[in-house]
Amino acid sequence: MTRELSIEEQDAAARVDAARLKQEIARADPQTLRLLFTEARTHNGWRDRPVSDGMLHALYDLMKWAPTSMNAQPGRFVFVRSAEAKEKLRPTLSPGNVDKTMAAPVTVIIGQDVEFWRHLDTVFPVMDDPAGGFRDNAAGSEMFAFRNGTLEGAYLILAARALGLDTGPMSGFDNAKVDAAFFAGTTIRSNFLVNLGYADETRIFRRLPRLAFDEVAEIV
Repeated sequence: MTRELSIEEQDAAARVDAARLKQEIARADPQTLRLLFTEARTHNGWRDRPVSDGMLHALYDLMKWAPTSMNAQPGRFVFVRSAEAKEKLRPTLSPGNVDKTMAAPVTVIIGQDVEFWRHLDTVFPVMDDPAGGFRDNAAGSEMFAFRNGTLEGAYLILAARALGLDTGPMSGFDNAKVDAAFFAGTTIRSNFLVNLGYADETRIFRRLPRLAFDEVAEIV
């Protein structure tokens, strides 16, 4: 029977794995950078090609490894795919977002659980009572959940691109209506939406300008 490793042995093995990864893969190759960043696009048109359950599970199983503070993972995700669920979403959308959202194979509601701290004993067991700073701190919990849930939404976009899916993240909807339709009676709040599927490239617009480093950043 295999002996269970101690926490110290698990930590030591993790350090070896991290060092080995850097030795084997120093950085992403140029093709990957094109796929994820420099030539990736936000899409408004979609091909009539379904996204399978298996792909949605693979998407989550990839993005879940990205970091959140205290490993809290407050992000919550509703994959709106059925015709019934799409019609439930329709009245929450701004007029300019209706057609492309109805046409997308999947629309992901990116949300966050403001009571994420209920899982901290499981996901952050390195600290005694990790929920203590949040349990009676609603404002702090909401800010923490929003910040880290937003990060997880961004990770989802990059993971989708890595798996060959196309994305169309957007605001332009009524958060209160989405919360009432999909999260009533829960502690989950909506943040933003991501249309997901395989793009119709004939609907792509020209690439818009990006700000230069000196316009947005400084080295101090």
